Amino acid sequence: MRRLTIVVLGPAVWGVQWCGNMNPTSRCVAVVGLCCLVFFPCARLAAQQSKEAPPPNGATKIEVHVNAALVPVVVRDSQSHTVGNLNKEDFQVLDKKKPQAITGFSIERRVEVQGFGTVAEPGPGNPGASQPRALAPAPDHSAESPERFIVFLFDNLHLPAGDLAQLQEAASKMIAGSLAESNLAAVVSMSGTSSGMTRDRAKLQDAIMRLQLHNFYGHVGRICPDIDYYEADRIMNKHDPMAIDTAIQNTLSCCDCTRGLALILAQNAARESLQIGDQDVHIAPGFIREIVRKMRAMAGQRTLILVSPGFLTMTEGAVAEKSEILDLAAHLNVTINAVDARGLYTATLEASDRNRGSALAERTESQYRGSSMTLSEDIMAEFADGTSGTFFHNSNDLEGGLQALTMVPEYVYLLEL
Repeated sequence: MRRLTIVVLGPAVWGVQWCGNMNPTSRCVAVVGLCCLVFFPCARLAAQQSKEAPPPNGATKIEVHVNAALVPVVVRDSQSHTVGNLNKEDFQVLDKKKPQAITGFSIERRVEVQGFGTVAEPGPGNPGASQPRALAPAPDHSAESPERFIVFLFDNLHLPAGDLAQLQEAASKMIAGSLAESNLAAVVSMSGTSSGMTRDRAKLQDAIMRLQLHNFYGHVGRICPDIDYYEADRIMNKHDPMAIDTAIQNTLSCCDCTRGLALILAQNAARESLQIGDQDVHIAPGFIREIVRKMRAMAGQRTLILVSPGFLTMTEGAVAEKSEILDLAAHLNVTINAVDARGLYTATLEASDRNRGSALAERTESQYRGSSMTLSEDIMAEFADGTSGTFFHNSNDLEGGLQALTMVPEYVYLLEL
């Protein structure tokens, strides 16, 4: 039997894991639904009405206590395709490890219908109205309230220089060919530039092509010794003897000095890299939080598409900021999709980085490089998983990935608790 277990992780986010046994080699697929902080009125909604004594002016005061919450859940398989053939019995909700009764269950299949915009119809095997239900008004390009708001947030603080041109080309093509005319969109960079909300595709494309790299806090290589943020954390915070020895070996390979002096130089470089990294680690999350907060004013479906190579979040403060962003996104009903701007990448050392120090030091540094690159993308996966979004990675088809991320999920499960 396959079952989705939904666990309350905090005041706003429900963690979900789908473990199917249809295939002996199948893996658990992580998905997430948003707990609606504002309880929605819906069918079979349990409510109580209590009347107090009329106030002096003769008016009657009625208080309504809502005892049900509607939880939308999107389930995706390992290829990020939405799954639409699950039943009520496939879900289990836990609050503080206690099972919660699912009193209502339905599936919506969201499709584009000419003249209606995005509409929802009953999903596979799901009883309900025979006619599609409009999720938004028909596209009206002159209307003040569009169907969807999409913010493309480009992380130009961490993008490698060699990836920018390819990303600009892919994003510009996607804007021209795939973005629905009924959507308002904005192109924003983490350095602060913005196109503003617009339906003008040429304006969005122009903003994309004017993107520039601003690596204010990034790691600058080709120095002696060359120690990045991940290695600095291993040396200064975790006191990893292998990381310290590797730093010494690399220092000796670029500096005509004693081992004692090499240790001092390595520690100084690690300390400086750690300070820069600890500043950088708050810049990107802080900017994302501010963008999510500003989307509060957008009266429609809200989607933030984060385009980034990822960044490390190893401090306690950074972890707390991630939780704040997830809570805020859940409260404001903002879906965060993410695309790894690196495409397919390799974690092996470049030729110019090889033969620095001993063979053991080279293997250790290669291992650290791989671990750092993997950890860098974790935050994007967490943002996507934590807001019912999608994380597109391990593919060079950036245009196709961006196109997929602008689309609404085809199937949405509505669990009433």
